[in-house]
Amino acid sequence: MSNQSLGEFEELVLLMVAALHDEAYGVSILENLEGKLGKKLNISAVHVALKRLEDKGFVKSRFGGITNDRGGRRKKFYVITALGKRMLDDQYALRTAIYQQIPKISFG
Repeated sequence: MSNQSLGEFEELVLLMVAALHDEAYGVSILENLEGKLGKKLNISAVHVALKRLEDKGFVKSRFGGITNDRGGRRKKFYVITALGKRMLDDQYALRTAIYQQIPKISFG
């Protein structure tokens, strides 16, 4: 695994960027995460996580076209990078390996 770290919320945001692929932008990430988690999130938290992920090289961004329904503002879209995908793969492998160490006992 690389020296880079990935916080829990950053991991969720990165997973959603990957899942939404070319349609990932702040509000779409927020709405999809809220749906999956079943709780309200703050859009600012999503934007902070996206900035950190971009600074770490896990996502890259591009601006969409100008639209009238957004008052002339453009959406900032995000896509996962190869480094970001490797980080998710590493996190998945680590979590799975630890999970598999749980003894096969009854918790009922």
